[in-house]
Amino acid sequence: MTLTPSGDLFPLLAAVLAALCCGLLGNFLVLRKLSLMGDAMSHSVLPGLVIAFMLTGSRTAPVMFLGATLAGVATVVLVELIKRLGRVESGAAMGVVFSVLFALGVLLIERAARNTDLDANCVLHGQLESLVWWEGPASWAGVVGGGVLGAAPPQIWTLAITCALTIVLVVVLYKELRLAAFDPALATAQGFNATILHYILMVFVAGATVAAFEAVGSILVIAMLIVPAATARLLTDRLAPQLLVSTGVAIAAAILGYSGSIAVPHAFDRDEVNAAGSMAIVLGLLLSIAVIFGPRYGVLATSIRRLRMARRIALDDLLGRLYRQEEGEATIVPAPKPVLTRARRRGLVVADRLALSDEGRAQAAALVRRHRLWEAYLVDRAGLAADHVHAAAESLEHLPETLPPETGATDPHGKPIPPM
Repeated sequence: MTLTPSGDLFPLLAAVLAALCCGLLGNFLVLRKLSLMGDAMSHSVLPGLVIAFMLTGSRTAPVMFLGATLAGVATVVLVELIKRLGRVESGAAMGVVFSVLFALGVLLIERAARNTDLDANCVLHGQLESLVWWEGPASWAGVVGGGVLGAAPPQIWTLAITCALTIVLVVVLYKELRLAAFDPALATAQGFNATILHYILMVFVAGATVAAFEAVGSILVIAMLIVPAATARLLTDRLAPQLLVSTGVAIAAAILGYSGSIAVPHAFDRDEVNAAGSMAIVLGLLLSIAVIFGPRYGVLATSIRRLRMARRIALDDLLGRLYRQEEGEATIVPAPKPVLTRARRRGLVVADRLALSDEGRAQAAALVRRHRLWEAYLVDRAGLAADHVHAAAESLEHLPETLPPETGATDPHGKPIPPM
């Protein structure tokens, strides 16, 4: 497979620009639990397109862009009104607005623009493959000085301007957007009007959605708004790294998806597939990798962490029972062989019999101390009955980093609290 400037430069550039602006804005949608807003806008711009055509009789790009942008802004306003006046959650309000506006668009097409060529496939999949540079150079070396700027189609310019404005917005209002995303009330209390910031963000989302719509279609717009940010969120908790990771994921998906739409079918002697759909699939694969292999929230890391915790709790329970047995409180229950083997390997239990070593006794004393301190705290400070605190203390004793204040020398049952 060989990519050529004439056939692939502008489609690839449009995909990367759309991925960049949608990926950046999507971070704030995901953080504010407004991921469905991109889906709502991509559907609700249809009546804006039809009404713009009905009023002007034109299907030129500026007219369509203006109509779709106004419809996107109207979507945001209607969602906010329904959410506040109807007292419903954001997802329900967005579902109501985009379904009603999309239906209105379909009715307007049927009644007033039936003979107009509004291609449904273009709306869903975009027209990446149509951005051909007919007079382009035969090799990539000829791109430099080859009149790229003059030959760029309007979709590229629209996406480039939208992308530049999006980067300026994120850089200039980074602090305000971050504060409003995590705590809108605190942002307003500190002098940043969270409502105005919300509408500014939504206007940019509407603009990015509409700008990317013609080139890549609604499927990829929705995917680019949500998936890169969701993938980055699985890899980091900090906003700045999240923005960088999501941008990298979006651009990688654009390049890999476009190349894969050509290379993979050719490898099986098939025709090329839709590039936007291929990019959305790559995004899904990248998200799946993050879900499985994410260092903190991935399935694999979470499973390993839970397994280690279960092994530690089993070992703690053995030490606690042996310690209480030495106090004459409990009768020892035979421990599972793997737990006993680990305890002996670590030198916590003597080798020839089931009894604590010195090191094991010290760890067991610390464990029992935490248990009895929590029981005392729950009775003295939380006001619980003494016979209702054992289960809670049984869980809290396995958290060595948290320890309640000492309230006495004995627990609520009169048992001594081991000293430190």
